[in-house]
Amino acid sequence: MNRSHFLSSGGAVLATVASGGIAFAEDVPGGTNLIERHADFDEKLFAKAVGKPADVRQVWDNVALRPNVMTNIKNSLNSLQFGFGYDPARISIVAVNHGPSATYTYTDYVWQKYRIGDFFDVKDAAGNRISTNAFLAPKNSDPSTDPAAEAGVLQDTGIAALQARGVVFLTCHTAVEEQSRGLIKAGLAPGMTPADVSADILTHLIPGAIVVPGGVGTLAVLQTKYGYTYATVQ
Repeated sequence: MNRSHFLSSGGAVLATVASGGIAFAEDVPGGTNLIERHADFDEKLFAKAVGKPADVRQVWDNVALRPNVMTNIKNSLNSLQFGFGYDPARISIVAVNHGPSATYTYTDYVWQKYRIGDFFDVKDAAGNRISTNAFLAPKNSDPSTDPAAEAGVLQDTGIAALQARGVVFLTCHTAVEEQSRGLIKAGLAPGMTPADVSADILTHLIPGAIVVPGGVGTLAVLQTKYGYTYATVQ
């Protein structure tokens, strides 16, 4: 059964191990192999998300944790909609999150349990360690849809706000597997196996995240098969 899309708020999944909250293998998005197998990839869900009708398509390659990429994605949406005049319903933007950036799609549960902020040395502007997914929630409280409203929804760089505007966030399965091994080596997942950690992470992704076999391969597929143009933040 393909389960590459996990909605953490949906009450969907899972038979779990009571002590660790770890899902059984058949319920893990992308499966529990080091390299995701095609049988475990929800290709239909992926194709539906990235192949929707669109007049302009852009993929963002996120590797290092550079949260200002969310500002770039927001600016791209606004310039395409208001500057170039594209129908916002026909703009398709996808964020491929691999390497450390896969953590953009981890819930607070994962950030806190595995001390992601410590593992990747993530700090806020004041130099304080980040202990939760500080990139997810909307940043602005003004409901205005005037693009000139600096505190309005169209200037919001929170992941959830970008998702509400149609941006698709993908999670690299390979990154999760590699990080699982790194977390164990760092002593941040005592008594757990790599399969335990990866299963726990993959079943605690943010709502709407889609697991793909590998970020670098996904970039190739999006550009060659679906016609996406490439963008990244250096």
